[in-house]
Amino acid sequence: MAATARASVAVQGLMVHMGGLLSLTLDSALALRRRPHVGELLEQTVFIARVSMLPVVFVTIPLTVVVQFFVGQLLSQIGAADLAGAGAALAVVQELGPFCSVLVVAGAGATAVCADLGARRIREELEAMQALGIDLVHRLVVPRLIAFVIVSVGLFALVCAVGLTGTYLFSTVSQGASPGLFVANLTLLVSPTDFIVGIVKTAVFGVAAGLVACHLGLNAKGGPQGVGDAVNQTVVYALMLLIVLNTLITSIYLQLGGR
Repeated sequence: MAATARASVAVQGLMVHMGGLLSLTLDSALALRRRPHVGELLEQTVFIARVSMLPVVFVTIPLTVVVQFFVGQLLSQIGAADLAGAGAALAVVQELGPFCSVLVVAGAGATAVCADLGARRIREELEAMQALGIDLVHRLVVPRLIAFVIVSVGLFALVCAVGLTGTYLFSTVSQGASPGLFVANLTLLVSPTDFIVGIVKTAVFGVAAGLVACHLGLNAKGGPQGVGDAVNQTVVYALMLLIVLNTLITSIYLQLGGR
């Protein structure tokens, strides 16, 4: 009975957060009709990029090497080792690029944003802003969402560059692939549409991570312990949402004829 009660409470909490995320999404879309606060936008862009850039590099290198190891082994068994460049490029652009960049943004940038907004909430700074007639969504949420998109897309380009460089070095040095054929085959399976889809996925993931961080930060309560709980929930909910969105977008793209 106790386990059932806890599960029921958890489901109710998840539904409440889903409703809050939907409400914040609609409010943010309406607030976009006005020009965002430029100073806040620049500050948040630099802040999120600073906390996310190095982690995304350190995450990308081992992941791409592992993927390239299995891809290279598989292609070698069927006598197509020279196609390692094409396989690596397709994996990095379609999946690893968007997911690695926003995975780090959700783990580093989103938690930092949630902690900042949560600290403002428990210090009653947000209440003071509302008393002055300041729209919190327009002043705080919208600049952060735009910053998440900018940083996520920039990190996507960084992940692609680092990932392809890492797979090139690993394939040519460790697996004995031909450097010329590796480079020549990079564009064999990847088209400009794949890059566009990767950028769209990254932007959507960035908005999702930003919405989760802002929602939980703005609704933090219970003092420092409540802020800590909100930060922990940000990581869990953001990753859950990113996995669902990645599945939906990839499925739609493949159904529409994507490769």
